[in-house]
Amino acid sequence: MVLFLAGCGEGAKLVKTDERGGTVMYPFGPRGSLLSPFRQDALKLMADHCRGPYRIVREGETKSRSRINENAAGGEVIEERRWGMEFECKQ
Repeated sequence: MVLFLAGCGEGAKLVKTDERGGTVMYPFGPRGSLLSPFRQDALKLMADHCRGPYRIVREGETKSRSRINENAAGGEVIEERRWGMEFECKQ
């Protein structure tokens, strides 16, 4: 089930940026945000955006996303939890 949810999520993405830093979000499952396969993608997005070192200013759970998965037995509501990290570039 975890792999199924991870495969359906949109992965890590920058949701707000400027020349000084920004915010990145990624989905996570029952194992927590630190063990999400998307955390490494989020860290890479921050490093790429800053073209080098950065520091995480604040992080925590942010708004979730719910979707309906239709199947032969009917509909199933799936909630995707998301983790956000606000960061500053060190330059």
